[in-house]
Amino acid sequence: MKKNITINLCGRLFQIDEDAYEMLQHYIDSLRHSFGKQEGGDEIVDDIEARIAELFEELRQQGTEAITIDHVKDVITRIGKPEQLAGEEEKGGDGDAADSRYESVRSAAQDIYDNVRARTAGKKLFRNPKDKMLAGVLSGFATYTGTDPVIWRLATIVFTACYGIGLIVYIILAIVLPEAKTPEQMLQMEGKDVTPQNLADVVVEKDETATQSPNLLRSLFSLMLKLLVGFSVGVALVVCLFLCVCALIALVMVVCALVLPVTSSMPWSLESLGLAGLYQSNPMVIVLFTFTLFMLLLIPIYAIIHMVLSLTGKTQPMGIGQRITLILLWIVALCCVVPCGIIMNQYSEQYFDQKYSFQGTYRYQGVKMSEEDRDFLRKGGWNLLAAVNCDHYTWSGRYPTGDRTMRYLDTYDENCEAILRVERKQDLKPGVYRLDCLVRAEGPGAYVYAMAADSTYLMEIPAYDDKPAGLYDLLQQELENGKDSVICLKYLNLKVDFAAVRHHAECLDGWSVVTIDNIVSTDGTIAYGMTNDTSFTGQQCRSKWFSATDFTLTRTGELPQRVLTGKRTLTGKK
Repeated sequence: MKKNITINLCGRLFQIDEDAYEMLQHYIDSLRHSFGKQEGGDEIVDDIEARIAELFEELRQQGTEAITIDHVKDVITRIGKPEQLAGEEEKGGDGDAADSRYESVRSAAQDIYDNVRARTAGKKLFRNPKDKMLAGVLSGFATYTGTDPVIWRLATIVFTACYGIGLIVYIILAIVLPEAKTPEQMLQMEGKDVTPQNLADVVVEKDETATQSPNLLRSLFSLMLKLLVGFSVGVALVVCLFLCVCALIALVMVVCALVLPVTSSMPWSLESLGLAGLYQSNPMVIVLFTFTLFMLLLIPIYAIIHMVLSLTGKTQPMGIGQRITLILLWIVALCCVVPCGIIMNQYSEQYFDQKYSFQGTYRYQGVKMSEEDRDFLRKGGWNLLAAVNCDHYTWSGRYPTGDRTMRYLDTYDENCEAILRVERKQDLKPGVYRLDCLVRAEGPGAYVYAMAADSTYLMEIPAYDDKPAGLYDLLQQELENGKDSVICLKYLNLKVDFAAVRHHAECLDGWSVVTIDNIVSTDGTIAYGMTNDTSFTGQQCRSKWFSATDFTLTRTGELPQRVLTGKRTLTGKK
């Protein structure tokens, strides 16, 4: 059903439908534009309007009640196009050459526009189901413009070869453009009036099998399209398989992260991914990333499986609403995954940077470290003989007396890959000495040592066994066993109320007294320190951290008449 309009043309009233009126108005405007610059142009246009009125009057006398778009097209054909009526000729001369070329270009563009407007007037753009090879997009454009679909298919192939632009545009149009399913839509697509007779014709054509005249070009396009569709389906299945594998891996990682403790070092736990701190401080980032990641993977998987099933006829194709909904959900998921992934990546990088690579800005003996580490080693006269993968070189907060500001030698590496050898030399009188110190270690393989003349003395640091023990009790046991070392006397004479600081269990537990006796110094020089360097100790270190503090040398006797040399590894003595 179309709306009719009453117009007054040269004093005569005519009934004309909307599409015909729009075309007639555009034709008259083109005439006025073409003749407007000529002398007497308005009179020429008035004469043409009078001629149009006469032709419409003839149609009315023949029984036509309303002027249609076909009548207007016939009138335009009989009268002629504006450029034909204008009779413009190119003029010689340099001054008019540019204007003539401009008018020629403008006239050609106007012709193209008029041609397209005439072809598409009264039509609506749909996907054509009667002559489709895939989705009916190109056939719909051909019907809308009144052209051969082969032209559109050839142009699509050319643009597809240009970085896939044609294929992308085709997919978008197949999603956006509706398909002409009802008889009314079929008539609107072809620009025909919706009348009972036309509706009946459409129904009859729909029931009949459309037969296409066979020709070589159409067969070639059909073969190329089948190959393209087959290749596209194969690529889509490969992509679907890859997305399924990614979704399975993501599912395993999520299950591991939920089942394993947050601080677990097992693979795919939050701690191993460097996200334990983020989960504790802002868990919504991880939750939102996980949820939207699955949306990002599962939506394409569902779309590809549905497409393959629809091509095989096992299910109906998606509706336009469902397609747009899935596309919008996928875009929303992508917009959430990207920022959440960036935040998680930054947090993970920062975590591993702090864990595996020291970010200090100060150097001591060519080794980068913090200002606190540098000052402690420099003031204590310590030398770094080996320093590899060390997270730090000193620490504070767990000094045996509970003084959390006191620093001591310490290093740490989660994978037991740190190598540290720190040493200090002291000038003394020749004689026999004893070295006392407080030490602790997480596992075996860390040592304290002393070097004098040609002798090396090694004592392994006892491994911390996670059993709480007060330092005061340990010192009392040393004294009861007759080992009145300087360390024991020093800490007992400090009058420290260890009972009052027992709630600082991390400060008291794990520390042990280590003593190296009978260090013979013939030249009055003794070097001592701590290390886990396998090339020096001959033992593999399996300790994540180890510490030492309060090294004290005590002279216990004169030089013996016979001095033994070599490396001595002391075991079982503390």
